[in-house]
Amino acid sequence: MTTLLILLGLFLLLFAGVPIAFVLGGLGMAMLFAADLSPLMVPQALFSSVDSFILLSVPMFLLMSNILLKGGVGRDLYGAVHCWVGHWPGGLAVATIISCGIFAAISGSSVATAATIGTVAIPEMIKHGYKRHFVLGLLAAGGTLGILIPPSIPMIIYGVITEESIIDLFLAGVGPGLILMIAFILFSILYSKFSSSYEPSPRASWDERRRSTLRALPTIALAAFIIGGLYGGIFTPTEAAAVGFAGAVFLTAVVLRTLTWVTLKEAVMGAMRTSVTIMLILAGAKLFGKAITLYRIPQDISFFIAQNFDQTGLFIVAVCVVLLIMGLVLESLSMLLIMVPVLLPSLASMMIDPIWFGVIFVIMIECALITPPVGLNLFVIQAVAKARLGEVAAGVWPFILIMLASVLAIYFLPDIALYIPFKM
Repeated sequence: MTTLLILLGLFLLLFAGVPIAFVLGGLGMAMLFAADLSPLMVPQALFSSVDSFILLSVPMFLLMSNILLKGGVGRDLYGAVHCWVGHWPGGLAVATIISCGIFAAISGSSVATAATIGTVAIPEMIKHGYKRHFVLGLLAAGGTLGILIPPSIPMIIYGVITEESIIDLFLAGVGPGLILMIAFILFSILYSKFSSSYEPSPRASWDERRRSTLRALPTIALAAFIIGGLYGGIFTPTEAAAVGFAGAVFLTAVVLRTLTWVTLKEAVMGAMRTSVTIMLILAGAKLFGKAITLYRIPQDISFFIAQNFDQTGLFIVAVCVVLLIMGLVLESLSMLLIMVPVLLPSLASMMIDPIWFGVIFVIMIECALITPPVGLNLFVIQAVAKARLGEVAAGVWPFILIMLASVLAIYFLPDIALYIPFKM
């Protein structure tokens, strides 16, 4: 009964529009005081929530992605990829997905990926006859690759909560991320073949390819250096974020000369606002997590799941259904911070690999980024394209189905996620 009352209070406050950080923190504090527990637990929980070396990487990755966004890196990257694949069937769509994948490998942010590539790709694709709702859906879905292909901010948060290796989580996201990219590309090619209004792009000359590739090469080198450094154990995720930030400043200010003091200030302020939001939500979630643990809610839910879902498949289906429903009203980070501490005991009891489960969880919260009415990427693309929210939402459903199919593939073929971190 207590569990139901707490969950009811949580969702009532969320539906009422109270910010998630204050919902989690306030409810956790009220639960601690109601149980007559020491008030010293509150500041201890708040301090421990941000006292993590790994979490230093979050603001650094955000700052790096904002600098790349303000420095116009997406334009050069998209131009280079377009020169090589633009003449393919659905070439502009293919170039968009590949550009999203490369930028995701630098930024770790779905919002930055969608905004950066979308600014360049949307007008170009619409000009070549692609249906507007398809273009907007493609960009919204392509942006979600930013939280699956490493480095990934949600993967960092998941690793902090579960105390799993961040590098293993990053590497586990590579295979599924590439498969999702290929699936998006194949769908885009098929869509273009059967679209009556699509206009193919002319083949670029070798001189155009050379010039555009040289312009984008430093960006691709930065992505390769970050991924290679993490995989090779040269630096930790936090050090990778610092290296990436320094590389982004050098790339945009010295090599491309597109970063000004004004745009640098905008990038810093934007990263600061997002970092503060994330840290506040983390602090509230830590307090709420401590409270529900003391109330034995995770243990009760774990016992309920063990009694009713005695097979891994049923458990994964139940989790996916709950995440799809929650994704309609919650954004991705909130879902991660609310659900993972509750589900974690069940993973151990059912002998589910937390790295494998983390990849599935991240793909499901990718869906939350593009499901109305609160999908964050929908709002980003809506703002970039100056479109109606319904217009963006109408184009994302095929990509949501592709994501769900990828979850099914990872369930039946776990090595899609686990081969690179554990068998290479």
